[in-house]
Amino acid sequence: MDERAALAMLAGELDPAGDDAAVVDGLVVTTDMLHETTDFPDGTTRYTAGWRAVGASLSDIGAMGAEAVAAVAVYADSEFEEGELRAFVGGASDVCEAVGAEYVGGDLDSHTEFTTATTAIGRVPETGSVRRAGARPGDAVCVTGELGRSAAALELFGRGETERANELFRFTPRVAAGRALAPHATAMMDVSDGLARSLHQLAEAGDCGFAVDSGAIPVAGALAEVAGGRKEALEPATTFGEDFELVFAVPEDRLRELEAATEVAIARIGTVREEGVVMDGETLADEGYTH
Repeated sequence: MDERAALAMLAGELDPAGDDAAVVDGLVVTTDMLHETTDFPDGTTRYTAGWRAVGASLSDIGAMGAEAVAAVAVYADSEFEEGELRAFVGGASDVCEAVGAEYVGGDLDSHTEFTTATTAIGRVPETGSVRRAGARPGDAVCVTGELGRSAAALELFGRGETERANELFRFTPRVAAGRALAPHATAMMDVSDGLARSLHQLAEAGDCGFAVDSGAIPVAGALAEVAGGRKEALEPATTFGEDFELVFAVPEDRLRELEAATEVAIARIGTVREEGVVMDGETLADEGYTH
């Protein structure tokens, strides 16, 4: 089975499965695993790896509209080098601090390649967590920030421009935005698998569809630069994934209120409809990042 098939199978076995995180007694819990060969290109510093790995789990907390509380990580490698280990913990601690959480430790283990597993814990807001299911026809569909930072970073890593690539790889998890959106959003998730795939996942969860305008998708300037223009950047911005922005549905009459309540830019990219996922009137393929 590929990842999608495995997740579908597990969703049938585990009632809580299917959202970005699990809700247990008022807490939100999520876990992720990243490997050097698949997640950290050559030139990725251990500081960036710590930031990015823990940030991925914190992003899931934000996608549920929860308050981030704490994170832990497993650090595994063929050997432990003091500078690398300190740098990893520094990145993990700093990304936690950026969202008001605390990095509280973890575990060390031996492995044939650098691998990290992270877990983040959040607190459910009084308004309740936001799930993937719930988008209603007529709702606006929006995204936070810009899409394509990670795609641009991968290209820059390949060119040897590692300093700039590392900067792009260190994203800010949208925990504050998720909390601001929680009282209003009807459905929400992060776009770690790419916008196109995320829209299909929201459509499946909510038994609905989406109509998206490509011209409204906020493409990261760095991606447009390395791709040779916005037109060339649109496809990776939509399908590459690993951006950790939020995609959400919200009643149209709440949009102006939300724009004033969030510190990050919000772009309306389309509308929820009865069925089918389309962009510019054409079927949008279910393409994106697969582990």
